Amino acid sequence: MRIYALCVYLFLYVPIGVIALFSFNAGRHASEFTGFSTQWYGKALSNPFVMDALETSLIAAFVTACLASVFGTMAAIALQGVTGWLRTVFDALIYIAVMIPGIVIGIATLVALVTVFGWFNPMIASLWPEGAQPPQLSMGMGTLIAAHTMFTMALVIIIVRARVSGMDRSLMEASADLFATPWGTFRQVTLPLIAPGILAGFLLSFTFSFDDFIIAFFVAGSETTLPIYIFSSIRRGVTPEINAIGTMVMAASLLLLVAAQALLQRGTRKPD
Repeated sequence: MRIYALCVYLFLYVPIGVIALFSFNAGRHASEFTGFSTQWYGKALSNPFVMDALETSLIAAFVTACLASVFGTMAAIALQGVTGWLRTVFDALIYIAVMIPGIVIGIATLVALVTVFGWFNPMIASLWPEGAQPPQLSMGMGTLIAAHTMFTMALVIIIVRARVSGMDRSLMEASADLFATPWGTFRQVTLPLIAPGILAGFLLSFTFSFDDFIIAFFVAGSETTLPIYIFSSIRRGVTPEINAIGTMVMAASLLLLVAAQALLQRGTRKPD
């Protein structure tokens, strides 16, 4: 079992190590290491197309994580009061949203958005003053955030529900006995207890949205996220600049995860 586990870890992490190594290549070919240099990091950071794509990905991921955390937390708390066959239906819908392949979600979201835009654009045009150019609903940042929020919200629901299920119900009952309002109970009792789960859901939503390529490819319209830019670039060949971008993204993700883990441990540590 140890040898099997070692092989699995090598299979997962050796390619990542190779990408990080060749990002410091002095040559122009990603598969031939000719010397050590950090020039490609400077070129990547000074590339305006990379910076624009990075900005788009960060904005979309942050807004998606915020919306998914809020709506997912509300849904997770509300579903605690649902029982019976209705609870089974909601559970199935949540897990199906996670299990469906990304390409299916992307195509389905694209078809749904095009259909909705086909309904609303003529209505908007009919209400607009004659001779003026009416606004047109189209693919872009809004559709990208909406699609990512719908997908990642299911992840937040699962994580927060697990946290809610492990709460001590006697604390909320004690709060009610002390004449606290439902909002006061949520703010002073429930929210601090489920905060680690909400933070974990936020970080997971941010990561999934930032790294997503398949769904974004269908619904981003003219917007270019960092994964879309990388995909477009590697079609012309992999360069050390692409390796440098991937290494920086990986390093930032690891730092974020380490910081989140530290915050989670600090939030769940029991006082002496």
